Amino acid sequence: MKHLQDRHAGQQLKKPGFLFAQAEAVLKGAEGTSMYAYIVVALLTGARTEELRALTWDHVFLKGKPDADPPQPPHIAVWRAVRRGGDTKTRKSRRTLALPARCVEALWQQFEEQGWDRLAAGDRWEEHGLVFVSAMGKPLDAANVRRAFRQALKGIDGINADEWTPRELRHSFVSLLSDRGVPLEVISRLVGHSGTAVTEEVYRKQIRPVIQTGAVVMDGIFGADPQRP
Repeated sequence: MKHLQDRHAGQQLKKPGFLFAQAEAVLKGAEGTSMYAYIVVALLTGARTEELRALTWDHVFLKGKPDADPPQPPHIAVWRAVRRGGDTKTRKSRRTLALPARCVEALWQQFEEQGWDRLAAGDRWEEHGLVFVSAMGKPLDAANVRRAFRQALKGIDGINADEWTPRELRHSFVSLLSDRGVPLEVISRLVGHSGTAVTEEVYRKQIRPVIQTGAVVMDGIFGADPQRP
């Protein structure tokens, strides 16, 4: 019981993520930093931090598959994660996500910059096929990403870099979609949850209440009480 209480308390402390204006400021402020592509992809796809650290170039399709039937837009295949065994968190976490145009642009830039890093490192370069690596090609751990993320946020107006973690980019993704009226079922699939109940439990602060839907519909059917002025 104590474990459940602690877990519940921890979830209640989660911030709802960046507001739209903050998210735009973060995207603009991160330009030119080593974390730019990571921030763009995390914020605009909702991928987990451990999924992005395990993302390989052979699972990135920046041109899509125009000759497929039906044609496929640019996308990433989220099939791996930095977890024991290398698998994603759940079976439904294995998913293929279409890439917004901003992600495609950022990943092309990342690919080009990584090529220059590879040339500069020479024999010291470690090839792992990963999208997000150090200047020497080494895999990033959670501490590396958190430190670089906060460094990228420094100097952005209205953002206290020390108060934010990379994981909250995913929270922001959920919040921004919910604010735009995207159905919970769709959000759940995008973030790789096993069901909507998980999404509601984990992101209760980010999800706009949907229980009011019944009341809104009934107001439309019956209107206000005609006996009341």
